[in-house]
Amino acid sequence: MKDHVKIEIARLDWADPDVPLPSYATAGAAGADVRANFPAADRDGVVIGPGARALVPTGLSMAIPEGFEVQVRPRSGLALKHGIALVNAPGTIDSDYRGPVGVILVNLGHEPFHVSHGDRIAQLVVAPVTRGTFAEVASLDATARGDGGFGSTGRG
Repeated sequence: MKDHVKIEIARLDWADPDVPLPSYATAGAAGADVRANFPAADRDGVVIGPGARALVPTGLSMAIPEGFEVQVRPRSGLALKHGIALVNAPGTIDSDYRGPVGVILVNLGHEPFHVSHGDRIAQLVVAPVTRGTFAEVASLDATARGDGGFGSTGRG
């Protein structure tokens, strides 16, 4: 890996220190797996019924350098095997946020899904941020597509 960005991680007071910090599963992985870390009273985890969603705690907070964000993305294996997705994928953790990191999981499958303490629930991708300047203008330049919206460029 040629570039590394230091993300400082703090465990919340109640977090289980035996749950590993986010980590990359392979040398070429873009996303670091983050795990469910439930408070002691809830270590049995949570069951997410079909069509339901739950905020799953990670037990972590983080300091992200200015100019970067951490994107929270779904895990493909959970999506394929169980229909588990993220409601707001990708979620964004901003560089000035220092609160608890939670992952909003949704069950799009047909069976209840049990999230256990320590399960890998999402991926964290560190990404640079480019901020835009929004300027109101009287009209926009013309393009071949114009104002064609959803589905306007065809099927595939």
